Amino acid sequence: MGQREQMSSEPDKRASVTQEAALGRTLRYRELRASTPDGVTVAVQDWAPDAAPRKADILMLHGFSQAHGAWLHQVTGPLCEEFRLVTYDLRGHGDSDKPLDARFYREEARWASEVKAVMDQSGLHRPVLVAWSYSGRVALDYLRAFGDADIAGLVMVNATATADPAMMGPAIGLLKQMTSPDAAVALAGTQALLKACVARPLLPNEFDYMLHYNQKVPPAIRANLAGRPADYQDVLRALRVPTLVVHGALDPIGTLAMARYTVQHVRDAQFIGYDDAAHMPFWESPERFDADLAQFVNRRVLAAGTAKNIA
Repeated sequence: MGQREQMSSEPDKRASVTQEAALGRTLRYRELRASTPDGVTVAVQDWAPDAAPRKADILMLHGFSQAHGAWLHQVTGPLCEEFRLVTYDLRGHGDSDKPLDARFYREEARWASEVKAVMDQSGLHRPVLVAWSYSGRVALDYLRAFGDADIAGLVMVNATATADPAMMGPAIGLLKQMTSPDAAVALAGTQALLKACVARPLLPNEFDYMLHYNQKVPPAIRANLAGRPADYQDVLRALRVPTLVVHGALDPIGTLAMARYTVQHVRDAQFIGYDDAAHMPFWESPERFDADLAQFVNRRVLAAGTAKNIA
């Protein structure tokens, strides 16, 4: 990995550019570190290292036990030419700090301040938040604490907006298995979850790639994430930025009922369903997902910003 440097309130142009390869794709990004108010340092990846102007900033948040590598197709595809993409590893995940104390994961204010720290210290300007799976909670934690004035839009991708068991699918029990102190049991749960994330089997090299970063998350930290309250109706109803809800219809973790719940509570939310995808539509149908995301940003987010400026 590239040199890590402490981040200030502006992006550090001196930070080295990392170049590496994954699944035959070239990854080129500026790796930075953001410090949260509670002392956690998280790894941030800026996929526009040349600092050339882009149409808009997009901050992409990954799911439970995952890492920024889940966005491989997006950060190595045409979206990077059009928009500034920034990813980061949530606390406890990937290359970020992994404090074991449950308090670092159970309190929503910590998650909210983490997102704000990444936005501020990487110099993001009113980004579109793209939240996948568990990070739906993280995005909504941020919105409860800080409102939507500093973001331009929200994209919920198979994202959790409520802990209601009626919205969960049959594979949700695998998350508990992944918290087992028995390493073999936790590994089997992780492997089963990765298989459940897609409607069509992953290629062996894709499976190994995902398993590697999932295994960076200790089972104890997974347990700290599991089961925390998720009551966000008020947050969803207060949203006034363009919102897109994307959901794979074959998802066995969070069902289509979860997407309907979000759409029901957000004023004028747009919904796009992927009939042949499960929990990872951005991986299973990357070209379509990228086109849908670009169209949403161009036609709704940027248009709304123009209209606001005119008004």
